Amino acid sequence: MGYKTILTVVTDLAAAKAQLDTAIAIARRQDAHLEVICMGVDRTQTGYYYAGAAAFVQQEAIDRAQQEAQAIETAVKQRLGLEDVRWSSEAVVVQIGVVGTVVGMRARFADLVVSGRPYGDNRGVEIEAALESAMFEGGVPVLIVPDGYTGAVPARRVVVAWNQSNEALDAVRKALPFLKAAETVDITVIDPPAHGPERSDPGGQLSQFLSRHGVHAEVSVLAKTMPKISDVLSRHVRESQADLIVMGAYGHSRFREAILGGATRNMLEIADVPVVMAH
Repeated sequence: MGYKTILTVVTDLAAAKAQLDTAIAIARRQDAHLEVICMGVDRTQTGYYYAGAAAFVQQEAIDRAQQEAQAIETAVKQRLGLEDVRWSSEAVVVQIGVVGTVVGMRARFADLVVSGRPYGDNRGVEIEAALESAMFEGGVPVLIVPDGYTGAVPARRVVVAWNQSNEALDAVRKALPFLKAAETVDITVIDPPAHGPERSDPGGQLSQFLSRHGVHAEVSVLAKTMPKISDVLSRHVRESQADLIVMGAYGHSRFREAILGGATRNMLEIADVPVVMAH
């Protein structure tokens, strides 16, 4: 099993540098084909302008989005032309409301989507929409790369956030190429329930599952010594000098995550290393 089609969506070339670098490195390592969608986004909202102005404003916005997409593709072609990987690129113009639809359809035929961090300065809502659509509509794992990341791919040491959920198990299965390439995989269980199905051996069955795939795994059981699970996990990642995190996305409803936050959003905001997520 490996990643043979890798997809990445670029809407801002400067912000996507680490994302593109990582996608290229993975494609080279996996002998995969890298597909780059160079996306110009029309952010206008039809109906918000005075009578007679909407068509003019919308056309101007579309023209600007086309120019952005073409400029991104030109730069991407120049960059990829220097790399020893198989690749293709396409300039695409979409309205803000259908970003997810376009990315979701493309992601269905990819093995892995590489994305930049969706939250932070100079981040448009289209990045979050693309990331969520890849996972939910595309059913594909997403590797989220933090800004300025220059670390190694594949990772040497991986932390798996294990909470016995279907989402976490799906993320592990979809991240197997990364896990099999790692030197050590740390199955991290935070505050396991006293009466759960794994009460006598937290992480044990997952460790056995991974060992049969040739993955060297160990288990770390941590107490919840901080208010947020994501803070405990992030501290463990730093202390263990891990290079990658694998975790399930959206254990709660997506609405609750959006309003109240959660481990998914918090990890995307604070992680200093790439995160593989799946749902």
